[in-house]
Amino acid sequence: MTARVRPKAVCVCARGDAILVNAATDAVKGETFYGPLGGEIEFGERAADAVVRELREEVGVEVADVRRLGVLENVFTYEGAPGHEIVFVFDARLADPTLYDRAPLLGVESNGVRFEARWMPLATFAPGGPPLYPDGLYALLRELGTCAG
Repeated sequence: MTARVRPKAVCVCARGDAILVNAATDAVKGETFYGPLGGEIEFGERAADAVVRELREEVGVEVADVRRLGVLENVFTYEGAPGHEIVFVFDARLADPTLYDRAPLLGVESNGVRFEARWMPLATFAPGGPPLYPDGLYALLRELGTCAG
């Protein structure tokens, strides 16, 4: 794979003081980390449209009231390989209000890996807690007051 900057869009769906995240593991680091749902922006696709598509593809849900919260640059190492992403961070409302009471939401990544998205309090990711990626997301959400509490 050629090293490149990857454009990505993620959606921070909030429920009170919690956000919808899924867990992943970096076996090389021995680290479990969390992140909001989303994925790569396709050529010719707007970032907000990518968020809508990714949530539909990954967990089969529709979102409404999509609004951009910010843009983060994430330079990292995953599974021993360097990565570099420009991440558009969005907030959105789940179109089906019953989904806010359901957990986990079962999903499938584009590579076929299954996952469970769960509501976790934002405070879980305070310094000293498990990592929330992309880097800077916790600080951005706290600064904007995106999650109550």
